[in-house]
Amino acid sequence: MAGPPWLVAARREAGAQLAALAWPAEAEEDWRYSGIDRFDPDRFAPVVSEGDGEDVEPAQALARQWAEALGPAVATVVTLDGRLVVASGSLAEVDGGFDGEGPAAGLQVRSGLRSAVPLRRAAALGPGDPPDAFGVLHRAFSADPVLVGVGNGRQVEGLVLVVHAIRQAPLEGVGRAVFPELRVEVGEGARLGLVEVLASLPPGGPAASTGASRNGSAVPDVAEGERPVPGQRGAARPGTDHEVAVWSGPPGGPLAVLVSGWQVAAGGQLDYGGIQALDRSASAVVFQASGVERDGRLRALTAATGAGWARVRTDAAVLGQGARSELLAGFLAQGRQVLDFRTFQDHQAPFGESELLFKGAVGDRARSVYSGLIRVRRGARGTNAYQTNHNLVLAEGARADSVPNLDIEENDVRCSHASTVGPIDEEQRYYLACRGIEPAVADRLVVRGFFGDLVSRAPIATVGAWLDRTVAARLGQAEREEGR
Repeated sequence: MAGPPWLVAARREAGAQLAALAWPAEAEEDWRYSGIDRFDPDRFAPVVSEGDGEDVEPAQALARQWAEALGPAVATVVTLDGRLVVASGSLAEVDGGFDGEGPAAGLQVRSGLRSAVPLRRAAALGPGDPPDAFGVLHRAFSADPVLVGVGNGRQVEGLVLVVHAIRQAPLEGVGRAVFPELRVEVGEGARLGLVEVLASLPPGGPAASTGASRNGSAVPDVAEGERPVPGQRGAARPGTDHEVAVWSGPPGGPLAVLVSGWQVAAGGQLDYGGIQALDRSASAVVFQASGVERDGRLRALTAATGAGWARVRTDAAVLGQGARSELLAGFLAQGRQVLDFRTFQDHQAPFGESELLFKGAVGDRARSVYSGLIRVRRGARGTNAYQTNHNLVLAEGARADSVPNLDIEENDVRCSHASTVGPIDEEQRYYLACRGIEPAVADRLVVRGFFGDLVSRAPIATVGAWLDRTVAARLGQAEREEGR
């Protein structure tokens, strides 16, 4: 793979580890319930060439659709299969990337492929991160890490949009494996609002994309074998064997391994929105790592409705006194999707705060997994840390697992965790039925209300609105499928 010497050396070092690579197993705590034992790496091949550039314009068109869905952006960054192909908006091209101007003054966008010197790596991302086999693969095949930064004391007046377009077309008979990377740096006293989208680019271009429509709703097609099962509503069935449907058919769907690292310096603030809207033929591994320094603030909402199998690991380090990290996520799984979330709230400094709220709904024969850990290290006195995971199970064939954990090494702290898994409350159904609302419509209203606090608390309002519209559209599609 082409690139400057520092990037080639980093790939070579990781590549040397591949021979001794041990794939994760469900017997490992961090992969329990994930279905990873069914993963076959031979189904995928890494993209190692830049291609002929014919899909650059469709990738730009896809980004424009997302801009219409999420509101105007002062800067738009587009990667295609992990390579930076477009940066537009209030940006001026400079050696190695782009500098912001006008409302984007203070913003920097840098490309690893264009930079003669190593791009800065967020302190939250150590040299060995992500810490598993997928992380080694990412370091070995990272095509073009992209840095988005804002200087000390600067406030970018508007949204920065980053769209990772992933081509669905197979690569020599197997699925393409792509490895995009985003590094975000917010300087001291600076402020940045950024949305990162992981979306499919089908062979027909964005007009056929299941990621975003012109009204901002995601309405993925329901693949064969994923039709809703009429009339199934109830609690999860513990111990149900769940096959990962996306790995059971012929190979061809892509694998996206995304690393996204965010660093917030003292007194800075990052408002982040992440959207995973891949086609259900795709698999995804997403690693989010954040570090917040003294009196800094991170507010993040991740919305996930796509991919046949997807895992998001979120590591949030509170590095400085008075730092605050707020982590929100909303997800909806249908058909035979598997959505897997792992979180790590790491308090390393005194008087820090972290609040986590993840909420998900699973229907049909879908499955979700949540496992989280709050760790308070010795010396991190005065910590306030909260972890909450709520799950709605919309069908008897669906399943949700939730495992919250605490690891406290300090006395003067306030920490708590909570989780719930269950069906829609029958009293809510009865209340709505008494007012003449049909059961299917009532369930859709309850589920939208379930996600309502995430929508209202979204650090970037249009991402919360996208989640609300997408949930409504997906549930409405399921109703239509049941009526066939």
